[in-house]
Amino acid sequence: MRNRRAALAAIASAASLALALTACGQSSEGGSEEKKGGADGGTIGIAMPTKSSERWISDGANVVKELKAKGYKTKLAYGEDDPDQQVSQIENMITQGVDALIIAAIDNKSLNNVLQQAKDADIPVISYDRLILGTPNVDYYASFDNEKVGELQGTYIADKLGLTDGKKGPFSIELFAGSNDDNNTKYFFQGAMNVLKPYMDKGQLVVKSKQTALNQVTTLRWDGGTAQKRMDDLLTSSYRSSRVDAVLSPYDGISIGILSALKSDGYGTAAKPMPVITGQDAEAASVKSIIAGEQTQTVYKDLRQLAKVASNMVDASLNDKKPEINDAKSYDNGSKVVPAFLLQPVSVDKANYEKVLIGGGYYTENDLK
Repeated sequence: MRNRRAALAAIASAASLALALTACGQSSEGGSEEKKGGADGGTIGIAMPTKSSERWISDGANVVKELKAKGYKTKLAYGEDDPDQQVSQIENMITQGVDALIIAAIDNKSLNNVLQQAKDADIPVISYDRLILGTPNVDYYASFDNEKVGELQGTYIADKLGLTDGKKGPFSIELFAGSNDDNNTKYFFQGAMNVLKPYMDKGQLVVKSKQTALNQVTTLRWDGGTAQKRMDDLLTSSYRSSRVDAVLSPYDGISIGILSALKSDGYGTAAKPMPVITGQDAEAASVKSIIAGEQTQTVYKDLRQLAKVASNMVDASLNDKKPEINDAKSYDNGSKVVPAFLLQPVSVDKANYEKVLIGGGYYTENDLK
């Protein structure tokens, strides 16, 4: 922490001089008054993507809770899916003298310059769930086994359609992927395709739209409305006289959009039942949809544990210790291999949601009514 304090002292001195010259008497947040409390007085900057997703609201709250329990102060900001806004928020945190940064990037290639500023100020950076690309100035990565997420989704589809029990099909399937500026997207998709592509190659699974390449199926910003429009287009162009049997959806918010399109096309009746629809994050709205027999599956990732991993990484980094990692080779961001700790995801459907989600204390029964 001594080198860190020296760097901050230099920045604070320069900032104080500038303020004295330009805005005498003006108050500011951060700075030396924040250097109180746990772990030698740390303040941690937390940059989250958006409040439009239940998942990221939970992440922000969980990270703040974990850090405060360790005695840290926090500065939490949401970029509202605007990369420039997130960069500005992180710059402000650096100027205010935060001791460490936890960043869930909106655009994982837009942070190079601001993370150089963090490096120059000796501020450690934890990449949270989404790996930041193209910069050496990322110290650690906290996430889930992202390829495993896709494998769980693909395996669920294969099991539900009976392919793993020997059914030949053919069954129709359409593929959706996450945002093209999120590094996790390729891992989710690759994991799913590891399972599904052998069935596609044998003709047991058929993508009638012929949109099978990752760059054809991405969903910018993971937006449900964008997914709904694409599903509408697919139904119109490829399923006028047939039905879709399964939809690979990488995320619950996308699944909700897909469901809206399917309902508008008459799905969800005895004559035209819903296809198998996957998801991710076990958001309450999607778990309720699963209970109601609409969405079929989601992948549960315990965000409480992810927040704990990230806060432990910060705590270790600021106390001259090495954080615990369990993957030192898989996550190359194009500039370095970022040491990572990966948690394990769990497949959830109507059969096990009570045991996993309610029994595990993630939701109460009232939460899901």
